[in-house]
Amino acid sequence: MGLSNKELPKLGFLYMDYVLRFFDHSNFKGWPNKIETVTYHWKNDKDRFIKEVKRKKIDVLIGNVPATAYETFREIARELPHVRFIPSLDTQFSNKSKENVTRFAWKYNLPIPKTYIYYNHKNADKFLQKCEYPKIIKKSYGPSNYGGYFVHKVDSYKEARELFDEKRYHPQYFQDFVPMEADIRVMLIGHKPVCAFWRRAPEGEWLTNTSQGGSMDYNDVPKSVLDLAVKVSKAAKAEYWACDVAYGKDGKVRILECATAFAAFPYIRDWIGEYLMWLLSEGRFRKPNVPMFNWEELGKISPDLLRTMRHITFGKYSPSYDGAYFGKNKKMYGKQEVYISELDKKYKMYPVKRRYVEEWPSEKWNYQDKLALKPLRSLKKKSDIEVPAPTQDESAESPVNDAEITKEELSDFLTSIEGVGKKKVKKLLEHFGSVDDVVGVLHQAPHLLEEVEGFSSKLVKKVEKAWKKLLK
Repeated sequence: MGLSNKELPKLGFLYMDYVLRFFDHSNFKGWPNKIETVTYHWKNDKDRFIKEVKRKKIDVLIGNVPATAYETFREIARELPHVRFIPSLDTQFSNKSKENVTRFAWKYNLPIPKTYIYYNHKNADKFLQKCEYPKIIKKSYGPSNYGGYFVHKVDSYKEARELFDEKRYHPQYFQDFVPMEADIRVMLIGHKPVCAFWRRAPEGEWLTNTSQGGSMDYNDVPKSVLDLAVKVSKAAKAEYWACDVAYGKDGKVRILECATAFAAFPYIRDWIGEYLMWLLSEGRFRKPNVPMFNWEELGKISPDLLRTMRHITFGKYSPSYDGAYFGKNKKMYGKQEVYISELDKKYKMYPVKRRYVEEWPSEKWNYQDKLALKPLRSLKKKSDIEVPAPTQDESAESPVNDAEITKEELSDFLTSIEGVGKKKVKKLLEHFGSVDDVVGVLHQAPHLLEEVEGFSSKLVKKVEKAWKKLLK
């Protein structure tokens, strides 16, 4: 059945001055209620923005946040615990910088080129004097779409030193050079690949960006690339996502970039809108059916025409349906030939649940501001703020895992409170999705427990009081 008009969450588009809009109302065709818009005007606009979201009673705020506003929106999200940000600020962690992409990949053991991040420039210089070349040097922080203009290949220490002296990049971020056949952009919705294409460098060049003369084609994207993209999307808990995957001459695949901010044809933004309408309405609206390898057929159409095409839809395969191509056609997939329609069962479109816990809190992960160039001198002064210290060799990450509460420990704590039994604990976990999310709600917004059947405001106050006592 799905939700009625009155039960539907109130949607809002997150817009920003001087930033291109990813969505508009036409991407949410058929949504019966008014969709609000809230525009962030930069500078000291945080308080006004928060008040406007509250005044318009927005439940879900949809839109990407550029790198330069990311930390501010971390603070804004905390001030709006009732609002679901799509994508979440945790999902958008990789949007902020190449360093964040790397740290995300390190955490989830995702394959990437060997990467080095130095905030201590003297240590970087020592390493550059003794390391092997070539290396790829990148500007870590800045606009999400570089077009290759802030990516450089250096073949010697002399070239690396001259480049860093000229560009003054901070942190100093570089990778081992990986010879590639090409790289592949994969776009996903609900962890399902919906578009993928090769980007190949011109003869004798190494950059694959189309703005630098690279070419595109849509045929025969390997299974290994699609599987890696799905794995990365799931790790990011992304409603929509894009990965750039390097297909090495050694046959291995590695993540180059990943983010929620990416260039997409209008019909893909329509599919994302349809997906979000289905997701947020508890099934009232149709989930988009996007056949696997649809991009090979759509890729035969002129890109100029594709940019203007809208509202492309596919029906599920049945023998009488006009789109029988996707039902009868076979394709090599990995080491065997399969029907394309069967791959839709393997690559499902999942409903991405809201999370209530911060995976990448800025207090821990905002290296760019804590170790900015100017404040480096002041780090010697005593401070109440714990800052990450650069290591002697920052070519590898040795993350320290925070102590985590187990399911049993959470259950023991909650059932010790009068009025909370194991059935209510089970309902909490089902509603919020995981132990971490329940802990996040207890820590940040305990009033949200009232959304769960059986948790009255009186009981929630008892739980909140017990949680605060436990933390002391």
